[in-house]
Amino acid sequence: MQIKNPEVYSIIESIGHHFRTNISNRFTRGALSLLPLDNVTWGQIEELTEKSANYRYQGYHLDELYLLILAMARFVAAARKQTLQILRYGGPGDKFSSQDRVLRDMVVNNFGSNLNILADSVNKLFVKVAEIDKEAAEGQGPVLSKFPELNEIGRYLVG
Repeated sequence: MQIKNPEVYSIIESIGHHFRTNISNRFTRGALSLLPLDNVTWGQIEELTEKSANYRYQGYHLDELYLLILAMARFVAAARKQTLQILRYGGPGDKFSSQDRVLRDMVVNNFGSNLNILADSVNKLFVKVAEIDKEAAEGQGPVLSKFPELNEIGRYLVG
C-alpha cells in the first residue's frame, strides 16, 4: 500500500528541514559521522530527510516508510548516547573564527533540545503512519506487525 497523505508529507518535510538545519550542519557533521550506524541506515536517513520530493507523486510504500522511521529512531538513540559528548569537546581540526565559534557553541548548547524536537517529530510521523496502516488493514494484520523492531521505537526516541 502506498501513502499519499498530505499530513504525512508535511511531517516528513518538517523532519528533513529540522534535520538539515539543526542536527546535521557544518558544526555537527564530523561528530555525527562517528556514530555507529551502518551505510544502509545512513542511506535511509538521507532518503527521509533529503529526498521527500521524489515521493510527492508516487507516495510512500508503508514497509519502506517504516524502515525510514526506524533508521531515524536509531539515529536519535545513537546521537543521544554519543554526539553531545563529542560536540562539547570538539576535535583537533576544530579551528573556527570567533564568529563561527559563537555559532558552534550555540549549536552545541541547543543540540540536545533539537534532538528532542526531532524525536518528537519522528514519533508524530510514526503515530500517523501506524494510524493510516491500521485503518487500511481491513481485517488483515497491519504492515506494522511485520516489523518487530517498531516495538522498540519508544525506547529509541525517548532514550
